[in-house]
Amino acid sequence: MKKIKLFLAFALSAVMLLSGCGQGDFGEVLSPEDFVQPSSSVTPSSSEPESSVEPSVEPSQEPDEPADLPPEEGMVQSSLTGLWVDEEVAASRPIAVMFPTDKGSQPQYGIGLAGVLYECMEEGNISRQMGIIEDWQELEKIGNIRSGRDYYGYWSMEWDAYFVCWGGPFYLVTMTSRPEFEYLAAVRIGVNDLNSPALGAGAFWRPKGEKATIHNGFTDGESLSRYIKSLGYDKEHREEYWDPNHFQFASVSNPNTLADATDSFDATEIDLDEIFPFTSSYLEYNEEDGLYYKYLHGNKQIDVLTDEQLTFTNVIVQNTDWEYQIDGKYLKFNCVDDTQDGYYFTNGKGIHITWKKESDYAPTRYYDDAGNEIKLNPGKTYIAVAQKGRDVSYN
Repeated sequence: MKKIKLFLAFALSAVMLLSGCGQGDFGEVLSPEDFVQPSSSVTPSSSEPESSVEPSVEPSQEPDEPADLPPEEGMVQSSLTGLWVDEEVAASRPIAVMFPTDKGSQPQYGIGLAGVLYECMEEGNISRQMGIIEDWQELEKIGNIRSGRDYYGYWSMEWDAYFVCWGGPFYLVTMTSRPEFEYLAAVRIGVNDLNSPALGAGAFWRPKGEKATIHNGFTDGESLSRYIKSLGYDKEHREEYWDPNHFQFASVSNPNTLADATDSFDATEIDLDEIFPFTSSYLEYNEEDGLYYKYLHGNKQIDVLTDEQLTFTNVIVQNTDWEYQIDGKYLKFNCVDDTQDGYYFTNGKGIHITWKKESDYAPTRYYDDAGNEIKLNPGKTYIAVAQKGRDVSYN
């Protein structure tokens, strides 16, 4: 896999001293007790004299700010992270992968490579996650994969991503029937039958010799690429569905420390226990590297591919109106809105924000209380979508 060249990491630290597929998913609401619990868990200047000779005009380049310039020709800033990536990576569409949060599915493969990771509640008082991953084509194992929900689909639209799930409930059919919504699933959406294949079903697999469970469905980059090609999906971003300026990023030389923000507050610990009570998700800030480290069920959340804990430069809590689907069991979130608030955390501090999403494919944008769009710091972003009325705690 072409490695994304995260050349910003050193400069950043120097400047800042800073839930399921399987049969139960489609007709049966799962509760925490339905999941297999493992026996053990992973732990985690001076002035120049005037001259009558007019100086030649050259491009402005600050010698003391090399991290703000491409380290190599042919590199551009990633729309997901603001980090330098190859032009080919930036132009190619990412994948939006459904990952579970139950203990029996930990640890996972590929989740730590997500430039943006969403976590949101599902039925049964259990959350699920969706990772937006670029430069995924050579990943040898991704998953385990779980079923999707329509609200995750709306967030995947923001990134013009291929929606990757194991299957999905009846109401997801409305979304997957849209001709422009491009997805891959192991099981046909809305059908409670594991033997009913879907678009791209051949891209999914279970380890040989293992009995099918909700914990062992996977895919990989080569298989996804092959089926994306066979389905005739566009490889590169589609202009009508893509805004490359999804996020606004601060520069490495002038990071957003929130030090001058009105009403900023300390936030070295972010507790999401009320928002995600089953997983009790939380994040802890490490001042040495300027990153928030993520925990599930009281343990480090690990990616097997890297053998590292998930970390984020930016953390967003997005309060969202919600209700039940017509069956009274599945949840429904109002993803398109302009009246809700939340919080932005970075560099060990936080501020109150508001957010707005104008249409299905429009980016969700976040604003401070003065009405200015916030600037994220270059790096990965975690977005906790909270049911309105469930509060985040921080200190």
